[in-house]
Amino acid sequence: MSTTTVPETPEAPAAPTAPPSTNRFLVPAAAAVTVVLWGSAFIGIRSAGFDYSPGALALGRIFVGTLALTVIAGLAGKLRLPRGRTLVGVVVWGVLWFGLYNLALNAAERTLDAGTASLLVGLAPILIAVFAGISLGEGFPARLLAGIGIAFAGVAGIALATSSGASDVVSVLLGLAAAVIYAGSTILQKRLLPQVDSLTMTWLGCLAGTVACLPFLPVLVTELVTAPTSATLSVVYLGVFPTAIAFVTWGYALTRTTAGRLGAATYAAAPLAVLMSWALLGEVPTPVALAGGALCLAGVLVATLRLR
Repeated sequence: MSTTTVPETPEAPAAPTAPPSTNRFLVPAAAAVTVVLWGSAFIGIRSAGFDYSPGALALGRIFVGTLALTVIAGLAGKLRLPRGRTLVGVVVWGVLWFGLYNLALNAAERTLDAGTASLLVGLAPILIAVFAGISLGEGFPARLLAGIGIAFAGVAGIALATSSGASDVVSVLLGLAAAVIYAGSTILQKRLLPQVDSLTMTWLGCLAGTVACLPFLPVLVTELVTAPTSATLSVVYLGVFPTAIAFVTWGYALTRTTAGRLGAATYAAAPLAVLMSWALLGEVPTPVALAGGALCLAGVLVATLRLR
């Protein structure tokens, strides 16, 4: 893998893009990969969260993710490292998205019931659409707003069906913080992608998040010794698939479509998580949860029908 440094200039050539006819299929495919893998992350976090504390889980996940991204970058051939303000922006994005987001979500899900967690995370696409409409000039297309409203109603249905009433104020605030970080990181990434290719940004951001979480290394080592193999394999899975692969496909899609539409597409992760819990954990969903999942998917179709 060769690593080169490029000057930060407005005239720097943009990364080559596929023809529109190719993007028509590749962008939805990349978004679908991200959504499926992020949906599976809820299963992985639940599997590992009993044996790994929030900080250790975050560090283990993004450390494995950094290793996997290094391999992916090596296969791709090279990285084009940014400089100046772009480099600072990517590092800040990585610390927020890979570091603080994972810490907040992991800590929240230790005491937050599944329904409340899905409802709080479901706020993120709404925030993305608002932030993108205001700061990125994407506007507020009626179809997008309608689709987001339908999908969020579906998330609320899933939340109602899976809530145990076991949430506390601190966990709710952590869940809200995770949603805000999720949305803010998406907008920051969208702003930075014209200056840095998505693979480089994902690799460098994950590395920055790993370095930021290094204070949890002693805890990770201690818990690694005592944790069952199944929990450790869940951490490895989280690092390779929902982190490395899903963020590469997310960056690819975000480069080629609007933040609002791509954010709306992630609503499909909630019903997928319900179905995966049913298949893998034997958690039979209630009719209300299934109806909520159907609403989520309907909302995603309305919001992203012309995803490009």
